[in-house]
Amino acid sequence: MSDPLAKIKKKLQDEIDQLSHELSVELPKEIAVARAHGDLSENAEYKFAKERQSFVNLKITHLKKRMGDLSMLNLTNIPKDRSGYGSRIVVLDVQRDAKIEYTLVSSEEADAEKGLISTTSPIGKALLNRKVGEPSGCSGRPTRQNHVGRL
Repeated sequence: MSDPLAKIKKKLQDEIDQLSHELSVELPKEIAVARAHGDLSENAEYKFAKERQSFVNLKITHLKKRMGDLSMLNLTNIPKDRSGYGSRIVVLDVQRDAKIEYTLVSSEEADAEKGLISTTSPIGKALLNRKVGEPSGCSGRPTRQNHVGRL
């Protein structure tokens, strides 16, 4: 896949397909079975199935919006002299003389244990559009200073 976002789009589409199947096949069956039990006002199975149906509808709407947002993203516009999506960043903790390496990714790719930080997370937002040597703004403590070491 030449498009780095293609993997994310495929993952989102797979989730949309799975949820659509649940919405159109599985949940109607559950609702029909729950209706067959009689009084709907005291039917926990029916209530749960209807709540799940609402949740799945909202989740599908959210995923479709995210797909649209990703389709509008143009990776060629990301500056090379500043941090942005896909940038590997080394943050220098000046007081502890420690280096921490992050890669800025989308929220779907984020994995903090592997150093993959979402651009929408507090640390990711603090690191976006920073140049080498700039304070990162992601110290978490007012007395600590961190600087972007390299991109």
